Amino acid sequence: MLNVVIFGAPGSGKGTQSERIIEEYGLFHISTGDVLREQIARGTELGKTADSYISKGQLIPDELMVDILAHVLDSHEESKKGVIFDGFPRTIAQAEALTRMLAERNAQVDVVLGLEVEEKELIDRLLKRGQVSGRSDDNLETIQKRLDVYHNQTKPLKDFYQKEKKYRAIQGMGSVDDIFKSIKSVISGILISFWKEICTRESVTTFTPSRHLKDMEKEKIKLVLESYSLGYDSGNNEL
Repeated sequence: MLNVVIFGAPGSGKGTQSERIIEEYGLFHISTGDVLREQIARGTELGKTADSYISKGQLIPDELMVDILAHVLDSHEESKKGVIFDGFPRTIAQAEALTRMLAERNAQVDVVLGLEVEEKELIDRLLKRGQVSGRSDDNLETIQKRLDVYHNQTKPLKDFYQKEKKYRAIQGMGSVDDIFKSIKSVISGILISFWKEICTRESVTTFTPSRHLKDMEKEKIKLVLESYSLGYDSGNNEL
């Protein structure tokens, strides 16, 4: 299992790079906005509880949001390969709650990718997008407010994940392909580090880890091998 959190200011290309990551690694995409809308539309108990806050203009409590995410994870088989969290966490409290929730599933946030783009470039991109799309919120005043909110919100989280040694800055200037190459390089490093850890722990000298590896560890190993076009037999756990 490979769990990725991605940060990116409006105009940073976060959506584009998220799609590339999902396509490359087969990760399950969790967008908090989409999840909330789905739960409310389906009339689930969690959705009804969330709607009771939203309808009053209140923020959804962190623990409730994490409960909803946990429900989504547990009910989707696709999430076993790994997840990319989009739009969550937004606060330190949410980050800590996410850590606890994943730990209960013998998992963790493996890497936090921060797309870093100069503010002038972000403003230029958003203004151009507004000219094409006609979006009323892509004007200079609104853009500046959105960027200020993003930076104020994200800085504490960046500091939090840097202390956890999980934050990786990604230069968000340049072509889409070049930016994705940087992301792949970071993820490959994470996967190889995991592989070395497993080899050391299991005294493995060849691609044959012991049969008692956890399912989540096997999933991450499969990602390592798929990245290097090597085979994996899930039937007998041989690599």
